[in-house]
Amino acid sequence: MRHLVTLALFTIGGVLAAQAPTWSDDVACIFYSHCTSCHHPGGLSGEQLDLMSFTEAQANRDDISMYVGARVMPPWPPDPNYRSLAHERTLTQDEIDIIAAWAAADGPEGNTANAPTPPVYLNENVITAPDITTIMAPYTIPTLNDDMYRCFVLPINNTVDNFIKRLEVIPGNRQVVHHVLVYQDVSGEAAALDAQDPEPGYSSFGGIGVSDAQLVGIWVPGSDVLSTPDGMGIKLLAGADIVIQVHYPNGSDGQVDSTRVSMEFATGSFTRELSIAPILDHWLTITDGPLVIPPNELRTFHAEYTTPFQATITAIGPHAHLLCTSMKAWAITPTQDSIPLISIPHWDFHWQGMYEFRNPIFLPAGTILRCEATYDNTVNNPENPNTPPNWVTLGEATTDEMMLFYFTYTFGLQSDEQIVVDNSTHAPHHLGCTTDFNIGTDELDGAEEIRIAPIPATSFLNIGMEGRSGWLRLVDVQGREVKRVMLGGGQNAIDVSDLARGSIIAEVRALDGAVLHRRHLLLQ
Repeated sequence: MRHLVTLALFTIGGVLAAQAPTWSDDVACIFYSHCTSCHHPGGLSGEQLDLMSFTEAQANRDDISMYVGARVMPPWPPDPNYRSLAHERTLTQDEIDIIAAWAAADGPEGNTANAPTPPVYLNENVITAPDITTIMAPYTIPTLNDDMYRCFVLPINNTVDNFIKRLEVIPGNRQVVHHVLVYQDVSGEAAALDAQDPEPGYSSFGGIGVSDAQLVGIWVPGSDVLSTPDGMGIKLLAGADIVIQVHYPNGSDGQVDSTRVSMEFATGSFTRELSIAPILDHWLTITDGPLVIPPNELRTFHAEYTTPFQATITAIGPHAHLLCTSMKAWAITPTQDSIPLISIPHWDFHWQGMYEFRNPIFLPAGTILRCEATYDNTVNNPENPNTPPNWVTLGEATTDEMMLFYFTYTFGLQSDEQIVVDNSTHAPHHLGCTTDFNIGTDELDGAEEIRIAPIPATSFLNIGMEGRSGWLRLVDVQGREVKRVMLGGGQNAIDVSDLARGSIIAEVRALDGAVLHRRHLLLQ
């Protein structure tokens, strides 16, 4: 039976939970629905954290609460408040609050008879009767000093032009395949590069090393099968080789992979061709280039492109490297209507992909596409590959930078906006399980004895302790303690102007270290 009461936490020398959420009734459903597709044995992150297991989840409850509270997990970089996109991997605030309250109550298991049936991951193919399926030769990953980008040529003997309706990437080893880019090459250059390397495939960062190769698909963990809207398809040219670039992260030494690609073709007498291309880029459409970031500086660059014909866009894929901190794109129609396309306020090189729109977007001829990307080449950027910071310019290497916005597009009809790609308000729960635990806004306040304001904060946090003493611990999204301050009874004004902007966890602890209050904050 699901709980339908507001959570109250009472602090008597620590946190004691009256009717706290439990694993069986509340938390397992969330994890099974939104987390275990990666965090299961044999999954991409199952080796690091198995969320199928109550024991392991309970042991890691504080870290889980911190990462989901900061919206770092599940990984979904786009800001849903700027534009809601198809197939979003996000948690609702209620789900985040349930996890936080469960963690604060020491992660009770509850009545195991109430637990939902765990999902079963067989890594079965979604496209069961593909028109073309091809697999790379088994590849043993060598000892790595850095991430590897390895390209594999997969001949498919496609004798006539076809249109791809659905494309599926099946990683051969989900523990080490970070992402896959799928290209077609009709030049034979990729096959020549492969022939020069004695091992299966060849190494190439950024792309596949072939200038005229066309991108036809992207796979990242959690991706659904790539499906094109009704009446549209990605053209697969006769005689093309399929070339996949697979990203293997550092630490994959000795693992074996054999990734497969399957395609289903469109049927019918007429299919509009979808193209994938970097319309906004650092070469032709950048307006304030060149893309050069001096050491110890922040730089923002822009690009602009005017559509020469009426177009429909179905997906967008931003791309940059390690110095980038944010990316945004939008459109301005000839009637000056502004259309938000995508915003990634906290860019992460390790999590990027092609994002579909919930409905295709029609752009009249003369629509202006615009973008901006900000780069931080200072010591404050933890991803900066250079210590001390050095000059960074345009290039293919991880230590270089790029600014690309890929678009999937075709000749447009205004009626395209009526096509539904995804109209769900939230990803469905696993096997119909529900989470209806009612979390109040002050669920971690210890019977309203502790108050933290304002949220979001800028220069100061005001913490009311209602007559008790303790101390404050501030932790960033990477788990690093960034500030610790003693607190007295009454009101405490804490200076946070020296901290990096973004998500942060505030923990108020008793003098003996017991957690009295935990809250996710935003510094802006």
